[in-house]
Amino acid sequence: MKKKFKCEIDCANCAAAVEEAVKKIDGVIDAKVNFMMQKFTLEAEDERFDAILEEAVKVGKKIEPDFEVEV
Repeated sequence: MKKKFKCEIDCANCAAAVEEAVKKIDGVIDAKVNFMMQKFTLEAEDERFDAILEEAVKVGKKIEPDFEVEV
């Protein structure tokens, strides 16, 4: 499953770091964090999508405390 979300992230370097960290989560197929558009795209296993999204947000907040995703 692939879904796009509006997100809030403060810098391009943080966006790149969050993207790389999310891609390492088990079950993630692909992830994109677009700083300019303030968009977060997550492609992950269908049956675990919600749990993976929750973990992705936690990982993002460790890197950038202001990282928010509108679900």
